Amino acid sequence: MSKYKLDRTAHWYGKVKDQAKHNAKYWKNKSIDERLASAWYLTCMVYGLDPDNPPRMDKSVFFCGTHEEASNWKGIAKQ
Repeated sequence: MSKYKLDRTAHWYGKVKDQAKHNAKYWKNKSIDERLASAWYLTCMVYGLDPDNPPRMDKSVFFCGTHEEASNWKGIAKQ
């Protein structure tokens, strides 16, 4: 079972203009760690990643040098 679950207490019914204030108030009551964990979870859901096992960074595309050298590099388009 997933460690994430739907918080049904966070749902609020009211006027549309008051919803932004309520949403901000809800997230301000959460700690920074909880906010970042929520953002990471939503990012993983959007891109189809496993939150507990993120993909490794692709290190095959890397360049270290000057801007002039970079413009001649095959991976960067000339402007």
